[in-house]
Amino acid sequence: MLVHAGVRSVGPIVGGVNTLVHALFDAVGAPGTLAAYVDWELGFDPDEIDPATAEDIPAFDARIARAAREYGILPEVLRTWPGAERSANPEAGIAAIGRRAAWLCADHALSYGYGEHSPYAKLVEAGATVLLLGAPLETITLLHHAEHVAHLARKRIRHYRRKMVVDGAERWVEIEEFDTSVPVVEGMPDDHFARIAAAALAAGHGRIGRVGAATAYAFDAAGLHRTGVAWLENWRAP
Repeated sequence: MLVHAGVRSVGPIVGGVNTLVHALFDAVGAPGTLAAYVDWELGFDPDEIDPATAEDIPAFDARIARAAREYGILPEVLRTWPGAERSANPEAGIAAIGRRAAWLCADHALSYGYGEHSPYAKLVEAGATVLLLGAPLETITLLHHAEHVAHLARKRIRHYRRKMVVDGAERWVEIEEFDTSVPVVEGMPDDHFARIAAAALAAGHGRIGRVGAATAYAFDAAGLHRTGVAWLENWRAP
């Protein structure tokens, strides 16, 4: 299960976020795996680095890199939970706990980190559930995998460098990726993920419920992915 959560939206929880994590463990069961998109808490804009001070920039180290705060408290709680695994891509990375956590996080490509060699492809393959718990539909990270797979002309591509710890040493790594900071094709509506999610719900690939005070959505990852690819490939600029 891949979880996106706005924990505060659930309302007061006795025991706080840890109680919520235990409830999610109960939901996936002993054979299951719980995962969250973590990104990386940098504290600076890596694309505006002064070359004169570049060597002072801290390197990404998957063992200790904190989850980005903008995605709430849950990703960092899962990343630091006993037994957690963390994939090695700095910005497309996930943290996972459970029976298939090591498999899910292994061999995460640095370039095209939402593509075929990513945890997102594995989640689709495994028939996972994508849970949004008080989180907006626009935050469904799995749909970046649909953007990668969809046959679209003129996808935006970005090239960037990241300082990383690789085999115990710090070095700069060149990375190529479809630009996921905006819709992958110019002119596509900014709310395209929400539109895809609505289409997936209409097609029976998801359901809506309540957890405390929060609206919750549970999607079948494979159905959501297929809907996303079809929606993207059928989209036409007005």
